[in-house]
Amino acid sequence: MLGKSYGEIAAESRSQHKSQGFGVPASRGESFESFKTTGGTEPVNDLMDDVDLSWKRVYGGETIEKKVNDLITSFDLSHPEKSVEGLVDLYKALHTMQDGYWKNQKLKEVNELVGQCSGLFIDITTAEQFAVQTDSIRINFSVNNRLGVDATLEKIIINGFDSSFSQALAKNKNLNFFKTIYVPSSKPITQPYWLVNKMEEGSFNVNDQLAIGQPDIDPAYDARIQIKIDGESFVFNKRVKYKFTDPVKGEIYEPVVVTPPVTVKPSINLAVIYGQKAALLDVNVKAYKNISLPDLALYSSLTSEQMQSAGHGSFNKNQERTFPAIISKKENSSIVKFYIGHPNDSYFKNKHEVKYDHIPDINYFTDATVKSLNLELKTVNKKIGYIIGAGDKVPVALDQMGYEVTLLTDKELSRNNLQQFDAIISGVRAYNTNEWLGKYYDKLMKYVKDGGNYIVQYNTINFISNVKSKIGPYDFTIGRKRVSDEHAAVKFLKPEHSVLNFPNKITPDDFKGWVQERSVYHASNWDKKFETIFSMNDPGEKPDEGSLIIAKHGKGYFTYTGLVFFRELPAGVSGAYRLLANIIALNKKKAF
Repeated sequence: MLGKSYGEIAAESRSQHKSQGFGVPASRGESFESFKTTGGTEPVNDLMDDVDLSWKRVYGGETIEKKVNDLITSFDLSHPEKSVEGLVDLYKALHTMQDGYWKNQKLKEVNELVGQCSGLFIDITTAEQFAVQTDSIRINFSVNNRLGVDATLEKIIINGFDSSFSQALAKNKNLNFFKTIYVPSSKPITQPYWLVNKMEEGSFNVNDQLAIGQPDIDPAYDARIQIKIDGESFVFNKRVKYKFTDPVKGEIYEPVVVTPPVTVKPSINLAVIYGQKAALLDVNVKAYKNISLPDLALYSSLTSEQMQSAGHGSFNKNQERTFPAIISKKENSSIVKFYIGHPNDSYFKNKHEVKYDHIPDINYFTDATVKSLNLELKTVNKKIGYIIGAGDKVPVALDQMGYEVTLLTDKELSRNNLQQFDAIISGVRAYNTNEWLGKYYDKLMKYVKDGGNYIVQYNTINFISNVKSKIGPYDFTIGRKRVSDEHAAVKFLKPEHSVLNFPNKITPDDFKGWVQERSVYHASNWDKKFETIFSMNDPGEKPDEGSLIIAKHGKGYFTYTGLVFFRELPAGVSGAYRLLANIIALNKKKAF
């Protein structure tokens, strides 16, 4: 029916796993799979031998089966409306069956077939993406009986709007009308079901287990449309969608999002504070309706003190304002929650968006929070040259640690004297994503030999991309070994090594609180000139020493590490900051 093999269909599916680069070629022609009988009667001709898939399984099903077969035989692909009368008759017959799963399931399926074969177009949309609490939203209804079946609109129910009709639907004529409804403050904001409850460690907390596997979020508004077709009433459930016209893509449908009247967005997720410093940040406030806030002040839940005030404030719809805020040194580690208005009567949600062409837009909300990390940290060396990798937030963390960071691209590496940098760091998968990086091997090695400090974070060796160039001064390969248990014990192989002692004393406590994993893509087959620092492993696996290897080369140092600094630094893991500071200090140029 589709003109495609199972291999082609499977390839299309797997190739949608875009974030991991899982595109695969399609396979055609016959292929074989082997099966072994583990219980029951062994099949002879077909895997489904002795499995009854007919209506005989259901009491009184023979009559239903005949009606189904007649419909299949007489179906006209060019004129599906000719099947409507038979489908309505089948629908009535199903109602005479005993109650049970199959009756309910088949009534639902036939209901859908009636709507499809009738050619009914039912469109329930808004011109606004956001349904704002304490505001109103206009919902537009459009119904078209495109194939001219005997159809009458009887009822529409949506969010308290319950209206009866007796409107015959003429062939291919649009029936358009609208209804404006109020969005109360009690209307739940739109949230994917897996984010409604607080996340457990390592997994989402979903109360409704039947929701798991559903790719879409629960709709903000559902509509029930009752239409009489050939004398029988059918109910069609439709999600209210936001419809707009993109000048390039044309007509687009996206989910409607229930949002609070005001959202609050801090400019950073993590405030790193050490020494006598305080963290400076901006807080963006956006209004989704015309609103007057009698107390336009910013409060922090850490102190419940007013952080900034602008007196009375009026916002126009979609207007944004930015306020400065300061997080001072209060506690060792805290979550600061920001409010606009007094905490007892305020707005404190931050809205996030996920947008890709191949899935519906996802909007979700979190509390407007910033993690405050009061860090005990000593640093040596100041100027860092950073070669950006993929999805890399490490430079932001380096800046928060007080380093002076210069981003190095192809052009900067070509023109700059590298000796100005106390350390150079390549970002995660930098050698995978920057094909030009390999041509600077000689220049980078000379930088190390003359006293520099080159730190390479993990790269990958897989079917997506390989590292084609040499990376370090001595041979090693990048393996597939990783330690995915974030609680895995870390054994210190060389407790006396400077990377564990200067300028910060590294202890097992620095590996507490790590998130998601310890390390990925360890080094393997390394030259004996490399020193290994840690040994670690997942439960049931052999210890591996390739998570951090260090070599002296000339006057300087080269380091390769699979330790997941790119995860731990944005998560505010203090031990990761301290260990990275020590790696940066290996050539001990100057303190600051």
